[in-house]
Order: sequence, then structure tokens, then C-alpha cells
Amino acid sequence: MMYWKNAWVFISLFLGTNLFFLSCQQAPTTAATENTNPVDTRLATLPAPKPGEAIATLAGGCFWATEKEMRSLKGVRAVISGYAGGDLEYPTYEQVGTGQTGHAETVQVYYDPRQLSYDTLLDAFFAGHDATQLNRQGPDVGKHYRSAVFYRTSVEKAQIEAAIQRESANHKAPIVTQVVPFTAFYPAEMYHQNYYEQHPYSLYIHLVSEPKVKKFEERMRNHLKE
Repeated sequence: MMYWKNAWVFISLFLGTNLFFLSCQQAPTTAATENTNPVDTRLATLPAPKPGEAIATLAGGCFWATEKEMRSLKGVRAVISGYAGGDLEYPTYEQVGTGQTGHAETVQVYYDPRQLSYDTLLDAFFAGHDATQLNRQGPDVGKHYRSAVFYRTSVEKAQIEAAIQRESANHKAPIVTQVVPFTAFYPAEMYHQNYYEQHPYSLYIHLVSEPKVKKFEERMRNHLKE
């Protein structure tokens, strides 16, 4: 009995001291420690859309996993992690993390609609996170982790609303995804781009992001790149 009691105390202390690492909200110095490389805090550059290419802007919690999920879809050329839905121009990760700028962690997806329809992309978005969680995703809490889709046309708005109805069948709780007009997307710092692939040994990636991505891949297996 004493052995198990001591073991539980150790586990509790371990989780308590490492709670910071089980959150998407990490400082640049933490990222540098994990990767042993200097952190590149320059803002990423948005790619120029190619002829016939479409753009979608989606917020589904921590952008590290969402970016990984969207990158894996057939027809997707590029995905940029960044911020949308707020008032401040070109916010930093730290500013967004305060919850005061109004932004959500967001990804912008550049894709070929001939290979990937907007409806399928929306289904993939909902497959990649729990859209019933209000202003959070798992251990990540705050409005900057909210679920939202930013539409560019009235047609897209109708498609998003239809996708929400489809997704509602998979949940007992109501979908809380915001459906809002697109105004601006600001790219995040370079060290956030492709974060999932760059930090395979991160405790957060292993315990939080990987299970999320695996569920996504199982549900969207017919739409994944080879």
C-alpha cells in the first residue's frame, strides 16, 4: 500500500511540475531547449496563391496539430500557422496568448479545389478537433484556442453551416464553432511553422497532439497523401 501511495505522489509531482509542457502555450526559450537550435522569431511569409488555388482559414485549437492535419490532405500545397479574428495587426505569440488581442490560433490552407473540395476540407477540420469545447481544446484553455471558420463568400458560409449540421451527428453536445467573415490573417513566427514535425520528442506533441492527429488520420484516411 505504501509503495502505491508513494508512486502516486511521484506521478502527481511529475505532472504538476510538467503541466507547463502539456500546453500549447510555450515560450520561445522552451522551444529552443527542446530543439537545441536558436529560435527563429521572424514572422513567416505567406505564399502567393497559384492560379486556380483556393484558400481556407480555420481555427481548431493549438495550431501545431491543426497544421499537421491539414498538410496531410491530398490537394493541399501549403499550410501556414498564424492568427485571425482579433484587432491587433501582426500580433506576437505572447500577445495572442494573453487572450487580450481577440485572435485565435489559426491555420491558413492553400489547396487545389479540383483535388480537395471545400466541403471535404471542412469535414477534415471537424475531424481534427472537438468542436463542442468552448474556448478550449483539451489542456489548452482560452478564447485564443476557440473553434472558428472564417468565410470569404456567402457560399462558403452556407457550406460551413451545412458542415456543422453534418458534424453535429457525431456529438451529443452542441457544436460551438464560430462562423465569422474573414478580415485578416497574420502569420505566426517561423519557429511555429511545421512545429509538429520539428519537435517529435516534445511532451505536449506526444501526449496531446499525436492522439488528436491519429484520430484525424483514421477518419480522413481516404483523403490523405501517400
